[in-house]
Amino acid sequence: MRDYDEVTAFLGEWGLFQRLIFFLLSASIIPNGFNGMSIMFLAGTPEHRCRVPDSANLSSAWRNHSVPLRLQDGRQVPHNCRRYRLAAIANFSALGLEPVLDVDLEQLEQESCLDGWEFSQDVFLSTIVTEWNLVCEDDWKAPLTISLFFGGVLVGSFISGQLSDRFGRKNVLFVTMGVQTGFSFLQVFSKNFEMFSVLFFIVGMGQISNYVAAFVLGTEILGKSVRIIFSTLGVCIFFAVGYMMLPLFAYFIRDWRMLLLALTVPGVLCALLWWFIPESPRWLISQGRFKEAEVIIRRAAQINGIVAPPTIFEPNELEDLSSQKQQTHSILDLLRTWNICVVTIMSIILWMTISVGYFGLSLDTPNLHGDIYVNCFLSAVVEVPAYTLAWLLLQYLPRRYSIATALFLGGIVLLFVQLVPSDLYYVSTTLVMVGKFGITSAFSMAYVYTAELYPTVVRNMGVGVSSTASRLGSILSPYFVYLGAYDRFLPYILMGSLTVLTAILTLFLPESFGIPLPDTIDQMLRVKGIKYKQTPSHTRILKDGEESPIVLKSTAL
Repeated sequence: MRDYDEVTAFLGEWGLFQRLIFFLLSASIIPNGFNGMSIMFLAGTPEHRCRVPDSANLSSAWRNHSVPLRLQDGRQVPHNCRRYRLAAIANFSALGLEPVLDVDLEQLEQESCLDGWEFSQDVFLSTIVTEWNLVCEDDWKAPLTISLFFGGVLVGSFISGQLSDRFGRKNVLFVTMGVQTGFSFLQVFSKNFEMFSVLFFIVGMGQISNYVAAFVLGTEILGKSVRIIFSTLGVCIFFAVGYMMLPLFAYFIRDWRMLLLALTVPGVLCALLWWFIPESPRWLISQGRFKEAEVIIRRAAQINGIVAPPTIFEPNELEDLSSQKQQTHSILDLLRTWNICVVTIMSIILWMTISVGYFGLSLDTPNLHGDIYVNCFLSAVVEVPAYTLAWLLLQYLPRRYSIATALFLGGIVLLFVQLVPSDLYYVSTTLVMVGKFGITSAFSMAYVYTAELYPTVVRNMGVGVSSTASRLGSILSPYFVYLGAYDRFLPYILMGSLTVLTAILTLFLPESFGIPLPDTIDQMLRVKGIKYKQTPSHTRILKDGEESPIVLKSTAL
């Protein structure tokens, strides 16, 4: 029996039909690039200080000294969350006493910001932080919002594959695209922090489900030679394009509600792709809908200017395809042997660390010195060469050395950030961008490497568990950034240390470059540094040109 690739070989690898599928599916990823990262601007925290009401009977001198100073980055700045007790300084003002000259400010009693805050509008006109006062005692709510979004991504990771397997790749792609866009639109009308956060959770579910459906649809329609380019360059670079669009939108639209409204427009335009993107013929065949699959294949031939054979599926092949039953495996199979158990644990650590580094550095962009919009744009631009380098490394060099080198690069430069003098802020920003470059390259390569480590029988499950670990890392990442409020360099020290340790750990994983893909658990490559008994089932030779079947499923960066 011929497989699908043999049946459709007459279409060619890179005709007009394949090019349309490649670019249209990649374009559908663009909204994913700014939906999650938009929280940097939606929940931006501008400079703020305690509000002193106009009704307070204070002289101009006392009004200027109503907020105590604190030390930050070696300089005195107004305290964000405290003020001198208003009744006391009003009394001193009424008596004609002058601050500093007549009254020792360090001895004055302080109080919290009972009348709210004054927020600077130099960078943002309004954010959810300024609208709902998510500062001081409530400053934990902003990172919680981001974690809830990634929590939605985690839940979406669980259900997206099952939905697309049951209802079809195309249907799930456009329904979840509608969920992502529709609930982003509803966020514009949020009445409070709770409503905004719940809607953001649902947006996260839609975002990852949209990504997975587009990824699987592309890998199933495109030929062998184009799939790896689609999975490492196509969707990733278009994700980066969406990310680059974010600071451009945010620069010109500085009110959070209007910005969110503008960011829904590309999602609405993507609905037009429904008439150009077909269902996956592979999925239709798996459902026994052979006639519909044949219609799509013949239409592809017509677009490519190729005459399709009179009979695409032989009757005996249809019977064989209809009767095929896949052997079932459970998640416990990832722990069946000592070798696959160690690979699973090491993969979980690798993915979680990379995710913490990638999203931590991305979300920390507003805290860098310089213009937030320029820094965000640079953080997005650096991903394009990172994905390109990852693709080249996957083509020509060993996997574990490539990933370890990228992680070493990213981790070491982050550890160097604390050594840069404060006046050389552009050097610090450059080091952070180099760190982002290294971690992004490793993130892109981890998908292919993990898929190659696991055998065919549990490959999708292994990648899925690793991806889940990645989501847990993204949920934790906002709190790494949050630690910067206590020590500016602490997030870089933690992320850099974890990244370097993970790079060392990666060197103990087996090398999969140029090795035939394993089909069974016994045929898996061995982890370095552990002795095993040699078993006959581990020896396997494939003929030249033979390729083990693989269907890569991946989740969003």
